Amino acid sequence: MSGPYMPMDRRKVLAGSAMAATALLAGAAGEGAEVAKPRRYSMKKSINLWAFPYPEKMNLEQCLRLAKSAGFDAVELNYDLDNDLSPKSGAKEYAAIRNLADKIGIQISGLCSFLFWPYPLTANDNAKRTRGFELAGKMTQAAHDLGVENLLVVPGAVNIPWRADYEPVPNDVCDKRAREAVARLLPNAEKLKVKLNIENIFFNGYLMTPGEMNDFVDSFKSEYVKVHFDTGNIMMFQFPEHWIKMLGKRIQNVHLKEYTKKGTDYSLETFRPLLDGTTNWPAVMEAFEQTGYKGYLTFEYFHPYMHFPEALIHQTADSLDRLLGIK
Repeated sequence: MSGPYMPMDRRKVLAGSAMAATALLAGAAGEGAEVAKPRRYSMKKSINLWAFPYPEKMNLEQCLRLAKSAGFDAVELNYDLDNDLSPKSGAKEYAAIRNLADKIGIQISGLCSFLFWPYPLTANDNAKRTRGFELAGKMTQAAHDLGVENLLVVPGAVNIPWRADYEPVPNDVCDKRAREAVARLLPNAEKLKVKLNIENIFFNGYLMTPGEMNDFVDSFKSEYVKVHFDTGNIMMFQFPEHWIKMLGKRIQNVHLKEYTKKGTDYSLETFRPLLDGTTNWPAVMEAFEQTGYKGYLTFEYFHPYMHFPEALIHQTADSLDRLLGIK
């Protein structure tokens, strides 16, 4: 109605509504300003299996299907002592997992493991070092059998603060043992065409700067020793956008972990759902773009939601869409 009585043409009402909406957006962005389109990046969306309630509430197929339905390009799988990817599995089992992923239409972005902590490659206990090397070899074979080129490797630790059974290792001894271990793993990795991607941890007191990481990786003079860069692991005192520019083309795979510098807890509890922290994500994404990185961005998180676990998966996919400029 125009006034209390006069009818108004429906087309005029719709046109007026559209003009009002445009004016509102312009006012929010500034008088006469256009809403800027987000920068579009060509990296791929991935999520680690630790974000799922696996295997307690969901099996591997359910996790892969959920990731696919949420819009992920890939899932990163984890090697353990007793799950679908373990010393109990062999080429036949891994081929079945590969076929399942192909059937669902989702990639496997890499393979990683918590086993580098109970069995460190630099432990003072020779039995633990030996077992760690054996497990790392099995992981390399598993990656090959899965048709995956990326294996995350933790080369060593001066200290492991969350393990009371780890005896601290002097820095020079840790460095010597780590280099020896990777050198021993490398020939088989090259044969199997699996890249040993060295992760920056920070909490382990080893490879604490990008310069140290570059020196370690470059010393092997092999295209099969690269970097698995984790944005969250250095956020306590440093900034991922600085590391990315210095690591450059060495970066083969990536973990996105959100972290808040506002807290004082230095345990795994400091890591947050993506975007709920203090990471300068625009700067991080631009740094990746400058290096030419086109690979996977894998969200890593260790606390599946107790209730409605699918919510975390969909929230993360949405957050990654915004980082990548899809939304």
